[in-house]
Amino acid sequence: MLRFHNTLTNQLEDFQPLTDNQVKMYICGPTVWNFAHIGNFRTFTFGDILARYLRFKGFQLTHVMNLTDVDDRIINESHKAGKTIDEFVQPYIVAFWEDMEVLGNNRPDVAPRATEHIAEMIQIIETLLANGRAYESDGSIYFRISAFPEYGKLSKINFSGNETGGSGRVDTDKYEKEDARDFALWKLVDKSDPAGWDAPFGYGRPGWHIECSAMSMKYLGETFDIHAGGIDLQFPHHENEIAQSEGATGKLFSKYWLHGEFLKIDNEKMSKSLGNEFTLRDIIRRGVNPLAIRYLLISVPYNKQLNFTFEGLKGAETTIERLQQFRRLVSEANTENGSNAEVKALVGKALTEFETAMDDDLNTSVALAAIHNLVREINTVLAKDELKSDDQTAVLEAIEKFNSVLGIFGKEECEMLDAEIEKLIEERQEARRNRNFARSDEIRNLLSEKGIVLEDTKDGVRWKRK
Repeated sequence: MLRFHNTLTNQLEDFQPLTDNQVKMYICGPTVWNFAHIGNFRTFTFGDILARYLRFKGFQLTHVMNLTDVDDRIINESHKAGKTIDEFVQPYIVAFWEDMEVLGNNRPDVAPRATEHIAEMIQIIETLLANGRAYESDGSIYFRISAFPEYGKLSKINFSGNETGGSGRVDTDKYEKEDARDFALWKLVDKSDPAGWDAPFGYGRPGWHIECSAMSMKYLGETFDIHAGGIDLQFPHHENEIAQSEGATGKLFSKYWLHGEFLKIDNEKMSKSLGNEFTLRDIIRRGVNPLAIRYLLISVPYNKQLNFTFEGLKGAETTIERLQQFRRLVSEANTENGSNAEVKALVGKALTEFETAMDDDLNTSVALAAIHNLVREINTVLAKDELKSDDQTAVLEAIEKFNSVLGIFGKEECEMLDAEIEKLIEERQEARRNRNFARSDEIRNLLSEKGIVLEDTKDGVRWKRK
């Protein structure tokens, strides 16, 4: 039985979807004001592994991950750049999907943008105003926390008697409100500000929290199975999502809540002031194999803190090379017809241990250990020339199953077709024309890893296999 640690109940629970084998899942995505950093990608890779494993288990999954393309920071930065919100965020949206692909993360089924769901946000706010859980103050609209007695049930923070935000983490907005704990649903802005929308309660823009409630319920319904994200979002963001969503519908918002833990850099909290807030692109520019980054990100279970180091990355690169070499050795082995009972048992044991580990709240470290044990044992069989044809098929099929969930083996070189190579080369040329040399270098490195050498000549780009 698949089990998750549910933040809402603070218990390890068997996973039972609300409807048969249909799973509806929402994950908080990036705020597209800059390139995403490696801490962000730990969360997004956790989300990818979660989605892959749900499908591996046979569930029919609808995976939604939003793009926050309007908030205070985006508005301030777009004003500084003299651009509209859309003009400012568009390059970062493109970059985000490029980074996700480079890291091996699949796209969600639906990736809604906040600015395209203002009408849904307004509808929820109107409902909250009508039932008394929201109020107007100086043109802005606030959620009245005192009207939602269950506030704090996710974060387990006791707010009784706390009317001034004494926890130190209470969401405070620069507007007048009844209670310091109350949070903005809609912020009044001047009619001259292009970063605003018309609403029955005045020209303004949404608060951050209402965006996720509107987008999740739009595509998954008023109650859905899983809401996931980074631990930094547990409070106040996810707590506020619950309050405004359940305050509007009177129904349970999400049955299971999963939170990915923090990533540290060399045992230090990642921050700009320490100079260790690395984007994925910063790391890849150092010549690091993206698969090694992915491996390191999943080497520790999602709900345990991860210490990310460049020494650890070197070790991960060696591990990835060893895994890929193992697959090649098995694929290219000269085998005789038949099967080896020992190999069959080893493969079955590895698959069972892998699935048991992943069933236990996505314990990726134990799942990886099962893979490495199989590699070691089959290498011994290969060294003795005892691998039979049926065994070869069984091992390769096991590798494919592991890879369908963890995505750490990458594609086999032979899987890269000429058309795919040409498409990447054209993308590289377009990046060069746009002076996006970072992306150009990434593509060259990617092709090099796949055994493709590029030659820039006066007649254009030529390529050949190593």
